[in-house]
Amino acid sequence: MLVTTILFWNMTRFLEERMEVNMKKLTTYILSLALVAVMATPSFGQGNIDKVAQTGLQFLKVDMSARSAAMGGAYTMLGNDAGTVFTNPAGLIYMDSQFDFVATRTNWIADISYNAAAVAGNFGNVGTFALSFINSDYGEIAGTQVAATEEGYRDTGNLDFGSTAIGLSYARALNNKFTVGGTVKWAQQDLGRSELSSGEVVDNMTSGFAVDFGSIFYPGYIPSLRLGMNIRNFSQQFKYQEEPFDLPLTFRIGVAVDAFDFAGGSELNSLMVSVDALHPRDYTERVHVGTEYTYNNLLSLRAGYKTNYDQEGLSLGFGINYGIAGMDLKVDYAYSAMNIFSGVNRISVGAAF
Repeated sequence: MLVTTILFWNMTRFLEERMEVNMKKLTTYILSLALVAVMATPSFGQGNIDKVAQTGLQFLKVDMSARSAAMGGAYTMLGNDAGTVFTNPAGLIYMDSQFDFVATRTNWIADISYNAAAVAGNFGNVGTFALSFINSDYGEIAGTQVAATEEGYRDTGNLDFGSTAIGLSYARALNNKFTVGGTVKWAQQDLGRSELSSGEVVDNMTSGFAVDFGSIFYPGYIPSLRLGMNIRNFSQQFKYQEEPFDLPLTFRIGVAVDAFDFAGGSELNSLMVSVDALHPRDYTERVHVGTEYTYNNLLSLRAGYKTNYDQEGLSLGFGINYGIAGMDLKVDYAYSAMNIFSGVNRISVGAAF
């Protein structure tokens, strides 16, 4: 992990010293990629699905930010606190404070829950560092084994399932318009023990490293306009016993802007509109759309929609920020509709100081 961090640091220094990019051409290029990605999306689910069930460690796809979830996951360009490590680590550089902390609880479907936390520190010209943690709770799952009994099986007790991911993130501004960020994370999933027909007991556990990388670019034509990209869960194959599988690699292109900028701006109000185009490894292309209205940096109302999903779609939420004793306290809530399942509730709490 240390070696990877050092290599990433050297890469950013190299880009900063050597990058001679025409910003207008870069803007046109990224916007063109986003347009192509959206146009390539098959009529919202009518295309042939031929990539389902191609990846494992699915918990790495679950949105661990209540603010992001409330906006339908259209959050690649908007993160500005410790929780942005779960969406686009490049956003860490836009923290308003020196230190930031956030913790999230997600009540997922089928009595599954996820707990996540992140803490970030802004060290000026050196950059911003963050540590993150994700842990899953799959509840009690009864284990059985085929046996010559009247029922055809025998109980083997409850299975001990669990998933964990620990990440180290770093972000740095290459200039006043372009930032990059990356995360190196260790992920593990334990599916419990099983007994083979030979009587051998095996541990169904796998673990390894994965990398996230992202960038954010402010072209400057409109003050709040930002665009960029994010790659999540890039890794070598993982393996259970002798069966290799891939992680849920996802490539995103995003764009976001404050709608009030088109009316001359507003000191007390903002209306962020965000769009993400996704190319996942295990599904066809998707589009996320979200909006967030904020009054006086105190109260935020959010809504979003995901296209080309079997279950997910509409999401709603709100956020409250309140300053006290030199700290900014924040609470965010999100509700995501899940079609035939009960809706998913998320709540995040955090502090900036």
